[in-house]
Amino acid sequence: MAIATTDPRTGEVLRTFDELTDEQVEDRLARADRAARTYRLTSHEERAGWLRAAADILDKRTDEIAGLMTLEMGKTKKSAAAEIGKCAAVLRYYADRAADLLADSPVEDASTVNASQAYTRWLPIGVVLAIMPWNFPLWQAMRFAAPALAAGNVGLLKHASNVPQTALFMEELFREAGFPDDVFQTLLVGSSKIEAIIRDDRVAAATLTGSEGAGVAVGRTAGESLKKVVLELGGSDAFVVMPSADLERAAQVATTSRTQNNGQSCISAKRFIVHSDVYDEFMEHFTAKMSALTVGDPMEEGTDVGPLATEQGREDVEELVKDATDKGATVVVGGTRPEGDGWWYPPTILTGITEEMDVFSEELFGPVALVFRVDDLDEAIELANATRFGLGSNAWTNDVEEQERFIRDLAAGQTFINGMTASFPALPFGGVKASGHGRELAELGIKEFMNGKTVWVA
Repeated sequence: MAIATTDPRTGEVLRTFDELTDEQVEDRLARADRAARTYRLTSHEERAGWLRAAADILDKRTDEIAGLMTLEMGKTKKSAAAEIGKCAAVLRYYADRAADLLADSPVEDASTVNASQAYTRWLPIGVVLAIMPWNFPLWQAMRFAAPALAAGNVGLLKHASNVPQTALFMEELFREAGFPDDVFQTLLVGSSKIEAIIRDDRVAAATLTGSEGAGVAVGRTAGESLKKVVLELGGSDAFVVMPSADLERAAQVATTSRTQNNGQSCISAKRFIVHSDVYDEFMEHFTAKMSALTVGDPMEEGTDVGPLATEQGREDVEELVKDATDKGATVVVGGTRPEGDGWWYPPTILTGITEEMDVFSEELFGPVALVFRVDDLDEAIELANATRFGLGSNAWTNDVEEQERFIRDLAAGQTFINGMTASFPALPFGGVKASGHGRELAELGIKEFMNGKTVWVA
């Protein structure tokens, strides 16, 4: 894929960028290495000031940057503005808390290890490469950058090739906020250069948010190089609705979750598993709400769903829907792309899904909901876990015992009860199984790329 800004509304290439040469990549690696040697010596107070300054810049430039994000990948401008607000919040979260999160962790009684003092000190490991996707172009890069910079690490960002201007803004943002030179740099390179960068001795670790295949490739390279890696990969999240649920509320959240970011979110609900006792009523609410969504220009305030980000992305969705309908699935809403330019696809509901259909096992990255009917709690959990993915999960029930079963038995990195799965600065984020490993955000996230050094004093 060329490094370019292409308007998903029309398919028009608006701006192209040259990939960095090998010499330019070497220069940036050398600068990052030099920056890491001195940035690690800065204080928590200094870093907090720079983080807050970056948050203030985001506040001031929200409309401008939201428009840029929408132009590059098609999310609605109002959702882009909300994403920027979330980025400002995570910067302030770590500005306020990093010093406490990374404070020395003492042994309760040092005499048990024959010492006068014994504790863990959290030290930055150096240069971390972040390989980030296009779907939340600022937030997903920021949820790496904020804790990494707060901890004293240095960041290199290899962003998706279709959001180069957002990627360049990230570097500009931290420079404008006052961070020392080269503490955060954007690398405009293609995927072919990633392996060599990970293997470079000056790079201490890598983090990737992306596809399962990309995760396997990055994980293999990092493993062969004996380097730490955090992987946040795909998801096919279950959304389970039980008889005691508030069905109208569940249907509203189901609609929001399945169509947020134009249906292109790893942690959006994708498989809707509904108890037979309330299936018809839930479907009535869900169908009405999905049908009422406005598909249109994402720059307009009244738009709910914009175009998909890439032509290939829409083709992938169409192929999965066609395979399902050819094998007997029923289209309840949507299912056919409109005529004209751009990469549009309507909110869609499919029922009658079987294991023979590709959508049963593959992640569907577009505004298409798969609805299943089950007869009891055990069947719901079994179906929810019948996937190689394990990122997020949703359960809707007011029965406390059922809530506990879902919390215990849903195989996922997170379970949200009676509310939409989301990421928050104060909660760890990540998955299990083919959805990756390691955690971002909160205390676990900031410590992923730290050396937990044991200190023992006689």
